[in-house]
Amino acid sequence: MSCFDSIRAALAPELQRLSDRIAEQLRTSNPMLQEIVDNSLRNKGKLIRPIILILSAKLFGEVTDSVIDAAASVELLHNASLVHDDVVDTSMERRGKPTVNAVWDNHVAVLVGDFFTSSSMQLAVNVGSIKVVDSLCRLGGALSLGELDQIYNAYHHTLTEDAYLRIIGAKTASLFMACSQIGSYTQGVDDERTERLVEFARLLGLCFQMRDDVFDYFNDGRVGKPTGNDLREGKVTLPLLHVLLDETLPDHDRMLELSRKEQLSDGEISQLYAYAVEHGGIEYTYSRMEDMQRRARVCLDVFPDSDSKKMLLDIFDFIIARNY
Repeated sequence: MSCFDSIRAALAPELQRLSDRIAEQLRTSNPMLQEIVDNSLRNKGKLIRPIILILSAKLFGEVTDSVIDAAASVELLHNASLVHDDVVDTSMERRGKPTVNAVWDNHVAVLVGDFFTSSSMQLAVNVGSIKVVDSLCRLGGALSLGELDQIYNAYHHTLTEDAYLRIIGAKTASLFMACSQIGSYTQGVDDERTERLVEFARLLGLCFQMRDDVFDYFNDGRVGKPTGNDLREGKVTLPLLHVLLDETLPDHDRMLELSRKEQLSDGEISQLYAYAVEHGGIEYTYSRMEDMQRRARVCLDVFPDSDSKKMLLDIFDFIIARNY
């Protein structure tokens, strides 16, 4: 059993309340929509984000119904963004299962994503905190902006590490940050401890995406994502970006020019990925993650030792070491 499985087991009562709340909120009289909802509930992911919200709240107090509503709200907004992302990326699979747009069509998928978004906002209102609603609204904006920035950078071949970090900060880390912030807000806390917790979550979210990006170089079939998919979509992630920015490397100019092609063949993608691996792109990415983890640990020094604090630190270990 991984450390994350142990965390899920320890939080089993809270996660059951979360699942029940989401199912209740998504119940509908439309048979087609209910079928899609049921499939979504059966194929839920690791629930890392609502777990972070619950653990953040537990640093300050008990897991109330408001905490569960807030966790369900964030999870539904996250799922809405995934449904919409699958339309944008024309993805046919997610977590090894057909996407909504693959089974139905883009029209249905967009409406399903909208339904999830509306349901998310209703749950946020139930919490009774304008700060929670504000945080969730800002999160929705960040997710959209991150996707648009990524599309823009792909069009214009923007290759800088700062640009990469801004994109994954908006597309991925913003969700983790909102979870910690909202978890704090549900307990009536908004002070330096909240700021430290949000910075921990930012670093955690950046590492989550970096590790996810590495999967694209060494896919073993467990993540439901074909090798080279990022580069096919024009996404130059950190392992390749790092080596393309090093002009001293052999064959640099040819590889840089190759990375800027509008359409890459499977062979060209393999060349670029092999170049990244050969010249230390993977090792560099891990070194960046380990540095972020060290900084993140310091962020939680303000909190006394507790099971919740340990679980948050353990999640960071899991995210870097995970193989799925």
